[in-house]
Amino acid sequence: MKKIKFLALCAIAAGVMTSCQKDEIANDAQPVSLELSKDLQDKMLAAGVNPGDAEIVTITHLDGNPTQYVKSGDITLNLGLLENDVYKLGIEDDGDTKQYRTSNLVTGSRRTIDILGFTGSGNALSSNMRTGLQWAVNNYNRLNNSLTFRLTFGTNFQAADMVVYNNNQSGQGGSAGFPSGGAPFKFVQILNGLSNASNNLNEHVIGHEIGHSIGFRHTDYARRRCGGGNEGSGGVGAINIPGTPTANQWGQNGLDSDSIMISCFDGSEDGEFSSFDITALNFLY
Repeated sequence: MKKIKFLALCAIAAGVMTSCQKDEIANDAQPVSLELSKDLQDKMLAAGVNPGDAEIVTITHLDGNPTQYVKSGDITLNLGLLENDVYKLGIEDDGDTKQYRTSNLVTGSRRTIDILGFTGSGNALSSNMRTGLQWAVNNYNRLNNSLTFRLTFGTNFQAADMVVYNNNQSGQGGSAGFPSGGAPFKFVQILNGLSNASNNLNEHVIGHEIGHSIGFRHTDYARRRCGGGNEGSGGVGAINIPGTPTANQWGQNGLDSDSIMISCFDGSEDGEFSSFDITALNFLY
């Protein structure tokens, strides 16, 4: 039996920043041990994210600016935005816990997304990561909806709407956040353990994290495939996308196990969208 691997980062937090080039990130990150207040836990539930294993971390992305996030699994929520209820989900008319998208999506002209595969010293994507990113972007663009990715490889992350980079942490998986202000989440981190993984697995993981960055939740919202607790609460569940399975349809035969947005992977993934993924993307975009 293949071992299930979670799409999650090890805890990352930035320590003291040393001088570095603008196109690099400091790699001397240290964990920040901060407890979540009851108010923050409630706001995470309102955002449909399980606070049970969450922690506050400080992450320094390629821009060199340390930013505080609340991190749960492979989801990172900007602490300031979380405190201001920016991530709060809408409530379905029937009150059921459902899944697939957040209430924050990419809007208007921002749907043409300049995405950069980072190649700068210290955080460059490996050859397999680059191929996986190219294939993932091809999958999104092939749908020919209102969402368009313009992919380049280089170091000018300042000009990009979304940046995919190798964060040099051990393990396999990635981390991203949800959109805010109509813009996609900018920095998509990929774990160094994927450097020599197959192109298909890189395609799957990177496509998954891009999905979060444009507003998608995990398909197995209750973590049925991976175990663990429900990612949200019944009173504020995520917003179901018409034509896709809802929470009360889950079960051995109800889960879309081929979805690219499943919360974990076993290494056999082909990196392609399931039919429900395509339905969801075309409905929203």
